[in-house]
This record gives sequence, C-alpha cells and structure tokens, in this order.
Amino acid sequence: MISSVKSISSTSRFSNRAENYAKFRPGYPDELFTFIEAEMDLQSVDHIVDIGSGTGLFAEPLLKHGYNVVCLEPNEDMRKAGEERLKKYPSFKSIQSTAEHTGLEDNSVDLITIAQTFHWLDPVAARLECTRILKPHGHVLLAWNRQINQSEFGKKYTDLRNKYRIGEPGPVQIDPVVINDFFTPQKATSKTFANKQQLDFEGLKGQLLSKSYIPLPGHESYDPMITELIQLFVAYNESGLVTIDYETLLYWGKLN
Repeated sequence: MISSVKSISSTSRFSNRAENYAKFRPGYPDELFTFIEAEMDLQSVDHIVDIGSGTGLFAEPLLKHGYNVVCLEPNEDMRKAGEERLKKYPSFKSIQSTAEHTGLEDNSVDLITIAQTFHWLDPVAARLECTRILKPHGHVLLAWNRQINQSEFGKKYTDLRNKYRIGEPGPVQIDPVVINDFFTPQKATSKTFANKQQLDFEGLKGQLLSKSYIPLPGHESYDPMITELIQLFVAYNESGLVTIDYETLLYWGKLN
C-alpha cells in the first residue's frame, strides 16, 4: 500500500498553488486529442474519467469535443479551480475522490485519462480500481508534459528551479518499469507530441510558482529567486516573451 506520508503529500502539496497552476501550466497539443479519438475509436456517447484532474487542463479539450467527462480530484483547491474552469460544459461532472477509491460503478467507463498525475498514485491499488470501473473494451491513457531543454534559456530556467528547490523530492515522474507493470499482462503503446509555451514575465513567474517544490512569498529564498528570474527573463526574452519547449508523452493500453 502507498505510505501515509506519500498519500498526504500527493493530495496536499499543490494547495495554495491552484491559481497559478490553472493559469500558467502548459496545456496539451490539439493533435493529441484528434489522435486519441481515432486510435481508441472514441464515440460521442463514451464516458471518460479524468483521474487527478487538477484544474481541468486535460479534461477541457475532451469536453470541447463533446464527451462526458467525470473529473476526480482529491485536492480541494485544485478541484475548485477545475470546477470554475469547466462548469460551462453540460457534460462535466466533478467528484472528490482518489484513483485508488473512485466510488464509480463497475464496468462504467470507456476511457480513463491520468495526465501529469500517475507518479503520485499507488500503481497497484490504482490498477485494481481502474480494472474494476473500465468496460471490457476500455483503455487507460497516461500523459505528461515533459520539459526538454533545447534552448539556453530552458537550461538556465531548469537550473534556477533546481537551485531553489525546497522540501522532499517527489517520485520519478516517468518510470517505464512502473508503467509497464501497470499495464501487464497487456503492453502499453507510447507516442510523443511536440509542445511549447510562450510566456511574458508574469506568466513565467506564475509557472515557476505553480511548482510544488518552489518557495512561495514569505520564504527566505523567495526574493533572491525572483530577482534571478527577472535577470533570466531580461537576458533571454524576445519581444517580451520566452519560450519553454516540451514534449507531451503518452502511454496507453488496455488492462485485461
């Protein structure tokens, strides 16, 4: 079973960061959603569950495409931000629950999406729960936006985050062994998509502060960190914007 320390951390560490997360974390490329519609033969009547839905970044494009999406989010701040973002979609539903105990009916879900969240779950308990709620033909899709430091700015921005990191490090985000074990006895398929984010200074600052390990105002490291961030932005912005390059990595498959 997942340790109580990790369980508490995974559901609370983004408290007080929801607003920055909602505004300044990168979204997902449009072609990703066109791809999964075709690859998984999604139909308009299909039911999708977005586990660890956070502020609704992954759920919103699915709702725009007309699917019924249930968002599961245990963190109150993140869930409320997601509800505010997605309340205009009639096919949206929000539930406070976890991947390990969704509270959903057996064999009721066509697709489970877990975006930027899988590494916080207990993979064994989450797999059992996903198997229970999935229909026989159903899929699980894991997704991450992963920064790739192609530019000098990207490298220096990563260095800045590492310099001012506080608290215990989180789990490894993308662990192929854990992912393969999750899908066993089936095999997961993977694919990457190019993605990027262009930010003005306020956007860059908000993106930095959305990270769970970055000091917030009042911490002794906050002011020197922001001073360095200003210097970094001044040195590398072009016409008032900096670019962060990502790749969006997908793993998907069936569980049975």
